[in-house]
Amino acid sequence: MIEKLRIRAFMGVGASIDSPQGDGEGTALYPLVDNAIVPPFLQPLEVFFRMANTKSQKKRNRQNEKARARNRAVRSELKTRDANALEAAAAGDADAANAALRDAQKRIDMAASKGLLHKSTASRRKSRLAKQVAKTLG
Repeated sequence: MIEKLRIRAFMGVGASIDSPQGDGEGTALYPLVDNAIVPPFLQPLEVFFRMANTKSQKKRNRQNEKARARNRAVRSELKTRDANALEAAAAGDADAANAALRDAQKRIDMAASKGLLHKSTASRRKSRLAKQVAKTLG
């Protein structure tokens, strides 16, 4: 599924990756996932770290990768819910803003109950969001 794709990249004036003489071009390795170039911050960690020697560590690496993907999705959803609440408040619709605020607070509580956020962090985020929505609504 993951293969390496060599891409020619313009390096500008000076030395390049391939030649220290500075021909202006160099190559860089990027993983190719399902025929799409994936930026490094979105790549699975297995692309960079292949150190497991034991069966249990290989399993642990698979579990960590699944948890990482799940946690990223939840964090992204939290940001989206916060933005939806603030957007509804900015539109001036108090009912929609309060509904979006309740939904965002519910998701924050769920993330805290699953261990994604510390309970103090969850409480602080809910409080700050409620203050922002109240301030925006006036």
